[in-house]
Amino acid sequence: MSVIDNINEKINGAKSILILTHENPDGDAIGSSLGLYNALKKLEKKVVVYIPVPDKTYKFLPGYDEMLMGDGGVDPKEFDLAISLDASDLERLHIAKETFSAIEDTICIDHHITNQNYADINYVNAVASSTCENIMVILAGMGMAINKEIAECLYTGIITDTGGFRYNTHAETMDIVATIMETGINTSTIYRTVFDVTTYSKTKLVGRCIDRLELLEEGKIAFTYMTNSDLDELSLDESDSEGIVNYGRNIDTVEVSIFAKEREDGSYKVSMRANEYVDVSIVASKFGGGGHLRAAGCESSMTLDQIKEALVKEIIKQFN
Repeated sequence: MSVIDNINEKINGAKSILILTHENPDGDAIGSSLGLYNALKKLEKKVVVYIPVPDKTYKFLPGYDEMLMGDGGVDPKEFDLAISLDASDLERLHIAKETFSAIEDTICIDHHITNQNYADINYVNAVASSTCENIMVILAGMGMAINKEIAECLYTGIITDTGGFRYNTHAETMDIVATIMETGINTSTIYRTVFDVTTYSKTKLVGRCIDRLELLEEGKIAFTYMTNSDLDELSLDESDSEGIVNYGRNIDTVEVSIFAKEREDGSYKVSMRANEYVDVSIVASKFGGGGHLRAAGCESSMTLDQIKEALVKEIIKQFN
């Protein structure tokens, strides 16, 4: 029996299903969660998506307002199947990891090469552009035709994780996108909402980060950061910093862009993006993180200067 057949069997046999994803969820995490949510609702299953802190950018997606939000958690006794999406390991589920482990049957669907296969059933295709692309493959294997609601969610996840089809995009990705577009969704509106629409406060945050941006190693590395006080002063939350790392990467001389975000406990979440030849997943793994060839991240309790020094040292090794 194939992995998709096993997933189909577990879903069909489940009465109540909990969908979880990683902390600080991005477009692929939320898109895959709501895409699968809308698909399972078609099967008349009891389905709950639990996301402690969602990104308001994606509030236009069908099912967003139906997600369970906040740090209160859920009772694992209410579910007989848990599905983790876009999370490479249990720690990435953060406060939901114990809930996931406490549910009898578990499935993990992901596309990160660093995935630790921590569920009972694991579908991890690291060649795929996104977890949303993997959801499309699984739904096709289950014989399920997608509707507009599912399509909007999965299209959103694919365009965000590929940066608008600029990286990690394959022929299979575009075949899947063609199928999604056949549902008649308004792709231009989704694209503009995700990539172009912003707020004045977020624009101010971007300005601060650009003003702090440094070029290192003869312009090959860009580094900038954000503090908790930035968020407090501008009345923003951490999700409003999504995409800032790309401003450094877009500079003509830069190969690797680093963006460090201070967290409430004083530690930092680091995002890295590369252009052509550096494998930032290797760099991130040195600090307990992971990700993809050109997009990866990690967390650190070091000071900002220590983080910068340590990351630059590892990136230089990749240059050589």
